[in-house]
Amino acid sequence: MSAPTIRDRAAIVGIGQTAYGKSLGRSEYDMALEAILAACADAGLAPRDIDGAVRYDMETTDEENLLAALGNPELGWFASSAWGGGGAASVLVLAATAIAAGLASAVLVYRSRARGKQSAYGPGAHQGGRYWERLGSAPLTGLNKWHVPHGLVAAFQEMAMIAKRHRIEYGTTDDQYAEVAVAFRSHAARNPHAVMRAPITIAEHHASRMISDPLRLLDCCLETDGAAAVVVAAADLARDLRQKPAWITAASQGMGPRNWTMNNFFKEPLLESPGAYAARDLWRMAGVSPRDVPVAQLYDAFTPLVLASLEEYGFCKPGEAGAFVEDHGLEIGGRLPTNTSGGSLSEAYVHGINLIIEAARQIRGTSLNQVPGAKLSLVTSGNMVPTGALLLRGD
Repeated sequence: MSAPTIRDRAAIVGIGQTAYGKSLGRSEYDMALEAILAACADAGLAPRDIDGAVRYDMETTDEENLLAALGNPELGWFASSAWGGGGAASVLVLAATAIAAGLASAVLVYRSRARGKQSAYGPGAHQGGRYWERLGSAPLTGLNKWHVPHGLVAAFQEMAMIAKRHRIEYGTTDDQYAEVAVAFRSHAARNPHAVMRAPITIAEHHASRMISDPLRLLDCCLETDGAAAVVVAAADLARDLRQKPAWITAASQGMGPRNWTMNNFFKEPLLESPGAYAARDLWRMAGVSPRDVPVAQLYDAFTPLVLASLEEYGFCKPGEAGAFVEDHGLEIGGRLPTNTSGGSLSEAYVHGINLIIEAARQIRGTSLNQVPGAKLSLVTSGNMVPTGALLLRGD
């Protein structure tokens, strides 16, 4: 009897999104509906054909609120994924798992964010803004109580400490961070959906203000309102639908022992993240290696996270990611074209679901920054939290 697997049991068949922007004044419910209906139309499915759903834990718009507007489909399976950016790919892992188990045949995945401080009224409406602004409104619990009172509060501060350690260990430089930001902005410049399209230079990166040493403004992701959705279908259904299937040929989640989210203060090796475990299991299922992958969408809440992903997913050895990105290494025609829609740094920050959509476009051959002949497309979630990854394949 063969071991159970989700390999090639499901495919991305529909993608949809809203416009992205800052403080759009729309509710998360409203934007979610627009993206979901667009994804269903892209797939050639009616909303009532959906029989499963996966959302992010932090989503304010739940399945119950969406049912009436979608024609009251009968959901036989539903779930959610935690960890924000770490769950970016995990939602697809859950969708593919349900399909492989025969629990659903067409699964909806969506993310909607009203990050601006003023969001519109309606189901799912809320006051947006930054999560750390609300940390003082209730007693601190869990690990937060050990570092928040001392001023280590926001994700960019936590990332700064990890980035500093990488610099100490390997000599990573500002120029190498800038190469990441400049590459992704060059891709966004050709993407009409991207929030930030004006090209930038390494000098402009260095001139942007310091946010938390060594992270500058252009090392940090955008603050974005918007929504995106994906429809995942079982293999027998996917072959008969409108779009070329982007097969989920491998998928994994990972955390590892002694994990402390965004704060590896005492772990050995110190720079090891949950991404190392997700990578190990992903390549084991895929039956291919990093050298076979022509294009990647690496979670980029911060430029140093991209360097970490390059190392932990095996595109280079530890300490070599800085050199890997130099000389336009992540641009089209470079060593590994990466975040070809602009990613979270330049297209939009919607917890990485836009990376999944761009990975599917690369397999379809419809990306505005298409890698010629791309048959495999990698997507990763945030490395420094419990995480996940996908490898998509074309026919």
